Order: sequence, then structure tokens, then C-alpha cells
Amino acid sequence: MSRERAMAFERAWVKVLAVLLFAYATASLVHHVHNAEFLADYPNMPAWITRPAVYAAWLCETMLGATGYLLLRRGHPAFGLSVIAVYAALGFDAFVHYALAPAGAHTAAMNVTIWLEAAAAALVFVALAALVRRP
Repeated sequence: MSRERAMAFERAWVKVLAVLLFAYATASLVHHVHNAEFLADYPNMPAWITRPAVYAAWLCETMLGATGYLLLRRGHPAFGLSVIAVYAALGFDAFVHYALAPAGAHTAAMNVTIWLEAAAAALVFVALAALVRRP
């Protein structure tokens, strides 16, 4: 593959990654808002988890993803992609709800927001894989 085609491939996937990061941040926000607003309804949630803590967690996680993307765009691809990978991995943390109680103990809305966040995180990993394996 020519250098020009390789650069075009990379630029295209960086744009796709930006869209997927936005989608993941949005899905994560939906899950965190639902979690914060219905905290008492989530089964077996530890008492130390508070509404402000849930919002703070989302903000910190999202700042991590934004930092990774900024690093990628500013010429630090290995570090940026690594930080984004950590951010995407946090999306699978939503499944911890199922360690506290089975899926059947959660409402449909709870299950949808949990799976939406994890699915969006998985799509970020697809873009990361394409960028890491770039020609």
C-alpha cells in the first residue's frame, strides 16, 4: 500500500474513532444518569456509592477518553491509543452490576443502559484495533 493510501486509511479511522468516542461517551452518560437518578432501585448497590459520585465517575472517565484522543491528535499515537483503550475498558465495568445481582433483578431500562455502554465501548475497541493494525 502506498504511503498516501496508508495516511488516508489512518485519517479515516481517526475520524471514525472520534465518532465512536462521542457515541460511547453519550451511552456512558445515559447509563450514569440512569444509575445516579435511580440509584436506590439498582439491586445490591453499595451504600457508599452516591449520586454525586456517579456523576463524578462519568466526568473523570470521559476526561480520560478526551485526553487520550487529544494525545493521539497531538502526535503521541501509542500513548493516546493506550489511554483510549483504558477508557474503553471502563465501559465493560458496567457489567459489575451483574456481579451484584443477576440481569433478571434489574429493570429493562437498567439492562439496556448497561448493555448500551458496553456495546459502545466494544465499538471503540474495533476502531482502536484498526488503528493499531494500520498498514
